[in-house]
This record gives sequence, structure tokens and C-alpha cells, in this order.
Amino acid sequence: MNETLAALNDLVAVVAQLRSPAGGCPWDLAQTQESLIPYIVEEAYETVAAIQDGDPAHIAEELGDLLLQVVLQAQVAQDQGDFTLAEVARGIAEKLIRRHPHVFAGLEVEGIEQVRQNWEQIKAAEKGETAAQAQLLSRKLDRYNRTLPPLLASTKVSKQAAAAGFEWESVEGVWEKFSEELAEFQEALQTEDKAHQQAELGDLIFTLVNLARWYDLDPAQALQGTNRRLVQRLTLMEQFAGRSLSDYSPAELEQLWAAAKKKLSEESASNEPGSPQQPTPEPDFPGFRQI
Repeated sequence: MNETLAALNDLVAVVAQLRSPAGGCPWDLAQTQESLIPYIVEEAYETVAAIQDGDPAHIAEELGDLLLQVVLQAQVAQDQGDFTLAEVARGIAEKLIRRHPHVFAGLEVEGIEQVRQNWEQIKAAEKGETAAQAQLLSRKLDRYNRTLPPLLASTKVSKQAAAAGFEWESVEGVWEKFSEELAEFQEALQTEDKAHQQAELGDLIFTLVNLARWYDLDPAQALQGTNRRLVQRLTLMEQFAGRSLSDYSPAELEQLWAAAKKKLSEESASNEPGSPQQPTPEPDFPGFRQI
């Protein structure tokens, strides 16, 4: 514990020096809580990626970058006279104690579901809400929409709305809705009204999210997998090419694309010798003419 506290104190001291008007860093001194928002989001996603990769050293590094954003935000707030890192740490510790009475106050619970219910009741009381207000569907969905990345928010909104009764009788109804929204999007594209096009595109994507829910698929993971496979294939293409891909003709790019696709498929199959599972498919990516 002493070693941990010493390391945290060192980090706080480093950040304070970076923000010091006497010999600090001009970039750090120029930052505001608002200007640092993109870095919080970026570091959070990079931490998630490191965890998914399963490399402990990389995870530790990215957690450090994420921790820096917390300390830096608190330092900016302290410089403005708003609050300190000590208040941040004390606040979250007190919140955890309040919301875990089964750990810190001897409350008996029967299982995880009761823990969750207690958490929600205590959280509602902290916010001055009644239990009924806290359970309002509109409040839950609004919180998701305001605080989560759009695709994740749509997934949660879809699940909560379905649980509340806003659901199709069968998946065929969802497919019909998809066809309807696709037609409306295509029709909107014939106009010059960008707001209308955006709205119809959003409806179409949300319907895809609902389809994913019906088939127990994660749309965010699906899209992330497609992005990853695309980057892998383009990386191999550049290795095969030895120079900028922009120097190649469409026909040459198509050959490189096919070669990269073949190599990745072979590697995927060889990674699990004897496994009955099929290798991860390497599709032709939307928006690319097989290059």
C-alpha cells in the first residue's frame, strides 16, 4: 500500500509541475477540462483494446494513460478552485461504501439481483428521486443517449425498450422494418435535405441494432471486427506492395487484396489445428470494390 501511495503521489507531483506557471509545460497549461475530453474518450478505448488483446504490459500502460486523464482533470479543476483529486477519491470511496451495505454495513442479501436492486434504490435516493422516478423508462434511455457512444447507447435503448414491451412478435417483423427503413433511406438520398438523410440513416442503423439483438449479436463488436479485418488486410497489401498503394492501378490493387485475403484465411485456419470451427470469414468489405 505504501508503494502504491508513493507512486500515486509521484504522479500527482509530476502533473502539478506540468501545470505550474513557473516552468511548466505550455501545452498542459493551455488545457481546459473541455479541451481534454477527446483524450479521455481516446484513452478509455485504447484501454479496452489492450484488455481485449490480453497483453498485461500493454494493459498496465494504457491504464496509466487513463489514470493520467483523471489526475490531469483534477489538477485543472484545482487550479480553477473547483475541487481537488483528494475530493474525487474521497467521493468515490464514500459512494462505494454507501452502495455496498452488504459489505460495509452487515446487510444480508440473497444474491446478485438483490445487490443490483439495492444499488439502484440507493442511487435514486442520492439523486433525490423516488423509486418510481428512477424506474421511468424515459430517464434510463435519456441517460444512455447522453452518456454512451451512439452504437452502445442504441444497443441499450433497444434492449430496455423491448423489455418494456416495445417489441416485435417475431424477427420477421424486424426484417420487414429493415426493408421499410432501407427504402425510406434510399428515397431520402434522392433529395438534398441532409437533415432528412441523417434521420433516415439513423433509423436504418437502429433497425440493424434491433436485428442484432434478436440474433444475440453485439453490433459494436461486429463493426469492430470488420474494421480490424480491413486494417489487417490493408497492412498485408502494403507489405506485399513495398510502396504506396496509391501507385497501383485498380486491377493491381485487386490482386493485392485477393492475396492478402488468402493469406489471412490461411493463417486463421492454421491457428487452430484440428479444430472443427471454421476460420473467421474474410468478406469483401462494404464500400470497397474488392479493391
